[in-house]
Amino acid sequence: METPDVLGAGTAADASVRPATAGDVPAIGAVQARAWKAAYADLLPPQVLQALDPRELAEAWRAAVTAPPSPRHRVMVAAAGPTVVGFAAVEPDGEVVALLVDPLHQRRGHGSRLLNAVVDLLREDGADRVAAWAPEQDRARIDFLTSAGLGPDGGRRTLELPGGGTLTETHLVAGL
Repeated sequence: METPDVLGAGTAADASVRPATAGDVPAIGAVQARAWKAAYADLLPPQVLQALDPRELAEAWRAAVTAPPSPRHRVMVAAAGPTVVGFAAVEPDGEVVALLVDPLHQRRGHGSRLLNAVVDLLREDGADRVAAWAPEQDRARIDFLTSAGLGPDGGRRTLELPGGGTLTETHLVAGL
C-alpha cells in the first residue's frame, strides 16, 4: 500500500483514474497478485502467496467489471499513461472492498487518486460514509487510510486463511 504523496513528489503528469473496462481485467489480476505478494509476504502463508495466479484473479474480477450487481457497484483503475497501475472496488454502502497499487508504481499518488475518485462517486450516489477493512499488521495500509481521514470504528474481524492460520482486520470509516 502506498502512502500519500508529499508535495507532489514523484507524481506522474499522465496519471488518471477512470472506470474499469473489460480490457482492464487482465491488468487488474496482475496488479492484485503483485500487490498482495509485496504487501502480505509476512502476513499470509507462503503457499497462499505462491498460489496467486493473475489470470485466476482477473477472472474473479471480470463480473465485477463487466456485470456488476448494481450500477453503484464500481471498479475504478488508476493509469500511468496507458498502463493500469492500480484499482479500487467499492460497494453502494461505501465499503471499499479493494484498493491496490502495483508495487512498482507506489508513492506516486495513484492510491490517493483512486480513493478520491471512489469518495466522489459515493458522494454523487448519496452515500454518507466510506469504509475499508485493513489487516491489523498492515501498517502501511492503515497509515494510508488514516492519513486520508478514515479512523477505526471498533469493528474487527478474523479471517480463516487457506492452509491454516488467521488474519485479523480492523474496520476504518469516515463520514462523507
